[in-house]
Amino acid sequence: MIDTDGTLIENHHATTVAVGTAAAMIVGPSGSGKSALALELIGMGAKLISDDISRVALIDGAPVVLAPDHLHGVIEARGVGLIQVPWGAEARLHLVVDMSENQLERFPRSQLVTTVVGCAVERVLRVDAPYFASALYHLLNNGRFSDTN
Repeated sequence: MIDTDGTLIENHHATTVAVGTAAAMIVGPSGSGKSALALELIGMGAKLISDDISRVALIDGAPVVLAPDHLHGVIEARGVGLIQVPWGAEARLHLVVDMSENQLERFPRSQLVTTVVGCAVERVLRVDAPYFASALYHLLNNGRFSDTN
């Protein structure tokens, strides 16, 4: 979809949180744990950008997730209802977390990539371990280790 000002925008069935200016868009089928993972990340200090539908715009050549026009900082907690959490207006998309598939490799040999608004974005598969949210938080906050210094 092209916005009235000519900006390319895509809508994704996803919940997006940001650590600083780096966003993770959490995708997967209904009931896969998107909001639950987002709430864990928010509990660590992340901010909600959007719940359920994430609008991603191509801004200055980079994918940026925008908060919805209404219901700022509102997320559904299954069994609890709609609650308010810390939120941000926008953040640059750094990571897509795919809750539809489990990562079975202990140390994946290559990084997965997906395309959002025409840009390559790293894709991480769900890890069924208690540290998963914390690992994502630190990945967004500090990046990956690179031994090519």
